[in-house]
Amino acid sequence: MDWKLEGSTRETESDVPQEQEVILEDTGEDGLSDSFRLLQIDTECEHQKGETLPTGAAVWCSKNVQRKQRHWEKVVAAKKSKRKQEKERRKANLVENSGICPQHSKRFLKSLTKEKLLEAKHSGPRLCIDLSMTHHMSKKELSRLAGQIRRLYGSNKKADRPFWICLAGFATDSPLYEECLRINDGFSSYLLDITEEDCFSLFPLETLVYLTPDSEHALEDVDLNKVYILGGLVDESIQKKVTFQKAREHSVKTARLPIQEYMVRRKNEKNYHSEILAINQDSKLA
Repeated sequence: MDWKLEGSTRETESDVPQEQEVILEDTGEDGLSDSFRLLQIDTECEHQKGETLPTGAAVWCSKNVQRKQRHWEKVVAAKKSKRKQEKERRKANLVENSGICPQHSKRFLKSLTKEKLLEAKHSGPRLCIDLSMTHHMSKKELSRLAGQIRRLYGSNKKADRPFWICLAGFATDSPLYEECLRINDGFSSYLLDITEEDCFSLFPLETLVYLTPDSEHALEDVDLNKVYILGGLVDESIQKKVTFQKAREHSVKTARLPIQEYMVRRKNEKNYHSEILAINQDSKLA
């Protein structure tokens, strides 16, 4: 059934503006479907002729938002470039300091460090930290000693020929042990020995050499058959000859680092030079 719809030129009650005459001829349901299909095709063709419209929130971005977006992308790119440069710098320093080829992976380097430490455990040299004097130390001094143990372990791992470290007189329920767990990441997995035994009962006395600044004998070389002892003591009051007297009580040989023979004293305002070093500094000089 054919029917005709004509647009009116009169103004409607809602003040709709005049429209052109629209004539739709209905030839049935199939004709109406074809009309809608043609309209859809025409719309798609118009979109293809024009520019591709962005999707999402980018359609509504103002110039200010786009400028901020470009600035943010530049910042991200700069950070990536800086991280890459820092990584290359660390790799170059590693090669310069240790002589290791840069193509080695972290897993290989970790395995190599473990191998060197285990070799020192069996064939020496060995370093024992005497921690039997910590019960006289304050909480602040214990925290400083825990930090020195971390730095000692870190610098020893990087050495070409590291020591095998033993923490003697070290109870797992002591405040120092808890402080080491608190401030030293990965302390429980350190490659070293921890024992509550005293260093004088742990090794034969004839193999022990107690390193103390009060000794008369300078340490000229490291004997692989000896066990060198460092006093794990942080004492802000600076009590003299504590480790020296302890070594004499057990009839153990003593030695001092050759600071007087090989190091030059610089003038300072206080004119004060101390030969008492932290345990991590002693190990570096040894």
